[in-house]
Amino acid sequence: MARPRAAARTVEHPDPAAVSLQQVLEALVDPVRRMIVSQLARADGEKSCGTFDTPVSTSTLTHHSNVLREAGVIRQYYVGTTKMNTLRADELEERFPGLLSSVVAASAVEP
Repeated sequence: MARPRAAARTVEHPDPAAVSLQQVLEALVDPVRRMIVSQLARADGEKSCGTFDTPVSTSTLTHHSNVLREAGVIRQYYVGTTKMNTLRADELEERFPGLLSSVVAASAVEP
């Protein structure tokens, strides 16, 4: 019999004011991470971890998601046992105007 959890699962996220442009750019330089960001932008909301279409294993996808979360690009949270992902688009737009939308637009025309 499984033991009940004492508290809900939570995921730590950086304050947007504490995130540097360097961190965000380093997170977005990887093509798999840009795929994740582009898919979230097209989803116009949230996606669960298991629904991303990427050419990497689940454990590698987890690594890429962690990099994006730690750079303040995405927010992750649990709904039951499912980890959900959403872009922090409004927060990034306020901190670095035009950056995220430019990256998503450029990724859309990239082969």
